[in-house]
Amino acid sequence: MKKIIFTLLIIFYSSAVLFLLALFYSSKSLAETNKSISDYFYIGKMESHNKHFTLFFKPREKAILARGENSNYINDYPQDLYFYDNILDKELPLVSYDWFPKTAKKFLLDYKYPVFPDDFAYYLLKDDNTLIMISAKKEISKNFKFDIKKQKLNIYNKKNNLNFIISTYSHNCGYESLNSEFSCNIYKPLIANNLIN
Repeated sequence: MKKIIFTLLIIFYSSAVLFLLALFYSSKSLAETNKSISDYFYIGKMESHNKHFTLFFKPREKAILARGENSNYINDYPQDLYFYDNILDKELPLVSYDWFPKTAKKFLLDYKYPVFPDDFAYYLLKDDNTLIMISAKKEISKNFKFDIKKQKLNIYNKKNNLNFIISTYSHNCGYESLNSEFSCNIYKPLIANNLIN
């Protein structure tokens, strides 16, 4: 019962925020809108906290034919998440359409349609190794946790100290030790360009 209420609250708050953002931004110019949205999201790319690497979305060279709810549709050049090592000057695919939909399907037994890497907002935690992937589609009921070093995808366990605030900011507050002061870490998500277009 708690799961259902939590899921309904997430859907309600996400829908409400998207509605308010659409209403608010409809009266602004495109330049002002992009500036305002980038205050809340990293759009297309973000640097790690320690500046050792950059995460960015890169469109695939071919369109993907996918099964939709009412009919098949073409996903025009879905975007994969890439890892760029700023020190070694090396680029590698991180969350790719080559493996992600098949792996995600193992966790999403109640969702019948394909998922793409650019269907998620990516929160990079302070350890610079953990990505929390929050679904941008309300039909997808689960979120993921991705270990960058191990290249391992798991279901995100919601029973921890990380709180997500209506799909934009995430915060983690508390004491690191008995001798430390109370502090909060605020995280902005990385999203693909097509989520705002």
